[in-house]
Amino acid sequence: MRATMPRKHHRRPLAWALVGAAALVAVIALAVPVTAPSPELEVNSPEDGAVLDADAAEEATFVVTASTAEAARETHLRVDGEDATGIAERNGRRWHLPLAGLDDGTRTVTAELTGGVGQRASETRTVELDTEPPAIELDAPEPPVVADEPLVVTGRLDDPDAEVRAEGAEVERDGERFSVTYDAAPQGELTIEAEDEAGNVAVASESVVTVPSRVEADDLRSVHVSFWAWTSESLREPVLDLADRGLINSVQLDLKDESGTVGYDSEVEFAHEYDAVDPIYELDEAVAELHDRDVHIAGRIVVFRDPIVAERAWEDGEEGLVVQHADGSLYEGYGGFTNFASERIREYHHELAEEAAQAGVDDILWDYVRRPDGDEEEFAFPGLDDDTTPSESIVEFIAEADERLEPYGVGHGASVYGIAVDRPDEIAQDIGGIAEHVDYVAPMVYPSHWAPGEYGIDDPDGQPYDIVRASLEDFLEITGDRRARVVPWLQDFSMGQTYGPDEVRAQIDAAADLDVEEWILWDAGVDYTEEALE
Repeated sequence: MRATMPRKHHRRPLAWALVGAAALVAVIALAVPVTAPSPELEVNSPEDGAVLDADAAEEATFVVTASTAEAARETHLRVDGEDATGIAERNGRRWHLPLAGLDDGTRTVTAELTGGVGQRASETRTVELDTEPPAIELDAPEPPVVADEPLVVTGRLDDPDAEVRAEGAEVERDGERFSVTYDAAPQGELTIEAEDEAGNVAVASESVVTVPSRVEADDLRSVHVSFWAWTSESLREPVLDLADRGLINSVQLDLKDESGTVGYDSEVEFAHEYDAVDPIYELDEAVAELHDRDVHIAGRIVVFRDPIVAERAWEDGEEGLVVQHADGSLYEGYGGFTNFASERIREYHHELAEEAAQAGVDDILWDYVRRPDGDEEEFAFPGLDDDTTPSESIVEFIAEADERLEPYGVGHGASVYGIAVDRPDEIAQDIGGIAEHVDYVAPMVYPSHWAPGEYGIDDPDGQPYDIVRASLEDFLEITGDRRARVVPWLQDFSMGQTYGPDEVRAQIDAAADLDVEEWILWDAGVDYTEEALE
């Protein structure tokens, strides 16, 4: 026999689809002697009839060993009757045929030795390829997902025989549907696995944001509390006493006030960048104390009136963050207004609201969601689209906030001027538009803030019932069938006229006579008239 150098066979493509996977190594070994008509077969793994999942199929190799190199050269490999020799590799007496890339189903692999007389032999192995993992779908949990409360997650699996696994949770099956019950809602990624009979694993996950439990207030009866008032026992305790006695069921607690200060230890980066954080009180502790008393919390965020950011941004050359005069100079009324058209300014306040919601605040109450008052032509709002009015831009901010807050299960409202009900463009507060995206509008209908003659009332400050009723009638009409209800700010302070129990009660009665049983009392000094509430 003439000695020849072994030829190396190069890979040539077969007509089968590639399938991805990895890991479990499986080897079929065929020993094909060249001197016996019925050569012996040595099988390692998998056995004839084995079922290979994606990982096993990726690494499985059909190995044929001939008794001599000459016999190996006369050996041919077939898959389902199709020549596969060209895709195999030979090394001396041994052929290696990878099974990765074969279509799912039953596959027959054959080795044939076609030498001279008495040198013919063939062996066949059949394997079942099942490389497709089961299809699993999760139904996203409906927000809010409350921490420390049971959570049921449902989903669908196309293989009713596959096993569903969820760490630390009970799984129930009903055909293709399944449900997973957690004793306490997990925070972060919720992961569920499904494994079919072949061993293929599918993974489905959902991002879960858990929130503290909420205190609901069907009819909001609230009072304003500032940073410093909360830290003062002499001011805080009377407010808590009103709550304990059932005279109020909510506290409006400042988160960011008119000075631009964020009064708790916020982690919002923008607030620290502009040195706006002054941790006057502990928000977590305040939430815990109020919720222990079953008191609802409306967290007030003063938005666009912001002297801290306006002044600093202007000094740093960030003119686009602030409202300007038409000539490009800085507007300094109220200490300065930030620009409602700025994405960075919007994002800042959305992040504050999300942080407060995560801390357990039940509602976000936006304040100063407006432009400065005055002729619109006197101002410049950098970045405001020519086709968008200031009123429309403010509504856009509220709508964006609505989407951002939805996963947290908090409500939100907007404090608005009383005049905005029929003069929206004076301060860019479109009540009808805002009412589409909040749970309530909170008109500031303080009698002392109305000019004589408004609504035909000669002395609004001296006629609290009349002016509050007249104004609220307009607000109820414009909100109509829209989403928002009306929760008025009422006056519990003196500005001109002296206000006592009768004047405060007259405003509450005016609202009640219009079936508005909700209100928020304002007193900058946080000293409320108990007799008016009794």
